[in-house]
Amino acid sequence: MLTMDDIVRDGHPVLRKVAEEVQLPPSQEDKAILESLIEYVKNSQDPDIAQLHGLRPGIGLAAPQINVSKRMIAVHVNDEKDNLLSYALFNPKIISHSVERSYLAAGEGCLSVDESIPGFVPRYARITVKGVDLEGKEVKLRLKGLPAIVFQHEIDHLNGIMFYDHINKQDPYAEVPNAAPVER
Repeated sequence: MLTMDDIVRDGHPVLRKVAEEVQLPPSQEDKAILESLIEYVKNSQDPDIAQLHGLRPGIGLAAPQINVSKRMIAVHVNDEKDNLLSYALFNPKIISHSVERSYLAAGEGCLSVDESIPGFVPRYARITVKGVDLEGKEVKLRLKGLPAIVFQHEIDHLNGIMFYDHINKQDPYAEVPNAAPVER
C-alpha cells in the first residue's frame, strides 16, 4: 500500500520529465502500479485509513508522483451531481477541449507540493479524455467541472508540468479570460 513516504516532493527531477507511454497490453508490474495509485486515492479519502497511515487526502495521483515515469493516472472524484468518477488509466490523452476556461476558485493543491501555492490555475472548462483501463478496455470520457480540472492536473504530471506553472506570476489572482470559477 502506498503512503506519503512513497510520494516524491516538488523539486524531484522525475516531476519535470515527460513520462513514457505504457506498452499495451500492460505488464503485471504496470497493472500493479496503476492499482496502487487508485488504491492510494481511495484510501486517502477514507478518514479512518487516512488517519491510521498519515495519508494526505487526494482526488488524483499520477505515476511520476511515486517516481515511476510512465503515463498512468488515477482519479477518484465526485462531479457536480455527486456522481463518483473513479478511473485508473494507462496512456490518458486529452483528445479535445473547449474554448471556454475554468479554474478552481480555491486554487489547486498537489500531493507532491507540501506548501500552499495561491493563485488561479487556468484550465479548459470541458475536455474529452481517452485512455485504457485496468481491464484493457479503451475508455472515452467527456468531462467538465472539477473532474475536468483533476484530469488536466494529472495529465500535466505526465508531461512534467506542475499546477503552479499555469499561475500568473505577476498577479496570481488575475481574472482568467473567458473562464468560470469551479467550487470544490
